[in-house]
Amino acid sequence: MLDLKFVVENIEEVINKLSHRNGDFSYLRELVTLHERRKNILYHVESKKAERNEQSKKIGELKRNKQDASHILAQVANLGNDIKVYDEELKLIEEKIFNILAVTPNLPHESVPVGKDESANVEIKKVGTPKKFDFEVKDHVELGENLGILDFERAAKIIGARFVVDKGLGARLERSLISFMMDLHAFEHGYTEIIPPYIVNEKSMFATGQFPKFRDDSFRVISGDDSWYLNPTAEVPTINLYRDEILDGNQLPYQYCSYTTAFRSEAGSAGRDTKGILRQHQFNKVELIKFTRPEDSYQELESMLLHSEEVLKRLKLPYRVVTLSTGDMGFGMAKTYDIEVWLPGQNTYREIGSISNAEDFQARRANIRFKRTKESKTEYVHTLNGSGLAVGRTMIAIIENYQNKDGSITIPDVLIPYMREKVIK
Repeated sequence: MLDLKFVVENIEEVINKLSHRNGDFSYLRELVTLHERRKNILYHVESKKAERNEQSKKIGELKRNKQDASHILAQVANLGNDIKVYDEELKLIEEKIFNILAVTPNLPHESVPVGKDESANVEIKKVGTPKKFDFEVKDHVELGENLGILDFERAAKIIGARFVVDKGLGARLERSLISFMMDLHAFEHGYTEIIPPYIVNEKSMFATGQFPKFRDDSFRVISGDDSWYLNPTAEVPTINLYRDEILDGNQLPYQYCSYTTAFRSEAGSAGRDTKGILRQHQFNKVELIKFTRPEDSYQELESMLLHSEEVLKRLKLPYRVVTLSTGDMGFGMAKTYDIEVWLPGQNTYREIGSISNAEDFQARRANIRFKRTKESKTEYVHTLNGSGLAVGRTMIAIIENYQNKDGSITIPDVLIPYMREKVIK
C-alpha cells in the first residue's frame, strides 16, 4: 500500500509513474480532497472535545458549589452529538481512502524499463548455451508419459485438468529437487528453513497484495461459518510471520527459504500453457523471503537473484535473466527480475522464477515495522521475495534438457546423491 502523505504531496508525479502500468490512475486525485476533508474533521473533532472537557470542568465546579448546571449539561450533550456526527463522517472518509489505496499498485523503481508488456523486458544476462541434439527432441509431456513418471489421465480422474500425479522416479525427482534447493539455500546461502501452513486467512492475502485485486485467482476453503484460502505462494504465509510486529533493526535482514505446495485457479489464463505441468493449479515451490532495512533492500535483491541463479548453475541448465518492464510487473512490486530457463521442447526460454523487491508496499499493508534503536521511531521494513525455484518448472527443464535419444533422462550430477539413480529409463 502506498503512503497516503506521499501520494497527496506528489499526486501528479504518482499518477504519471503509475500510468506506465497500463491503467488510468486519475482516480487518485480524489485522495487530495479526502485527505483535506479528513484533516478538517479531525481539527473540528479535537476542538469539540477540548470544548467538552472545559464544559465538563465547569459542570464539576457548579455541582461542587451546589449550583444549577442543567444549561451546560445541554451544551455538553450537543457537543457529544456533534462529535458523533464527525466521527461517523471520518469513518466513511477513512474507508474511502483505504479502499482507493488497497487497489492501487506499487510505484515502479526508477531503474525499471518503461513498457506496455513483456516485449519491453530487458535481458541483462544469458548463462549457458542450449544443447544441440542430434535427434528430434520431445517435450516433457511425451517423455514423462512414455517413462511412466507423469500421469495426467489419472490426475484428471481424481480432480480434473491441470493437475498431475508424479510416479516412481518422477516423484523422487520432485522430492530430490525440493531437498536440493532447501539444502543449498539453508546451508550455503544462510537462509532459515520454513515450512508454513498451506492455508491462510483473509488478512494474510490482503497483506501481500493478493486481495482484493486477485481474489478470483484464489481457491477458497470453507468449513461451517469459517473460510480460508489455499496458499498461492510461500510468499503469503512467510511475509505474514511478522504481520503487526515491530522487529529489531539490528537483527535485519531476516531471510527465509520457505517450502510450500502452492495453489492457483489461474482464472485469467484460460487456453495458455495448459499442456503438461508448466501452468498447474497445484505445484511445489521453494521461495526466498527477506525482511530488510530500506537502505539495504536493493543490495539484498541482487544477492537474492544470485542465490536463485545458483540452482540452475548447479543443475547446469541454460538460462537468462530479464528485468521486467513497468507493464509486466506484479501488482505489489517495485522491481522484478525474471529468470527464464531454456526448454528444448518449446525451443525458447520460459520463466522459472521471479525475484522482486516490494519495498515498503507489503509492510504497510501488513504493518511490519522495525526500530533502529529502542528510542528511535518505528519505520516500515522492506520485503523481498524470490523463487528458489519453482519445482515443477525445474523438473520440466531437467526432463527436456537431459533427454537422450532412447527416451531416457540423465540425472544431473548434483541430484544423484538425492536420487540414488543416474538415469530414468
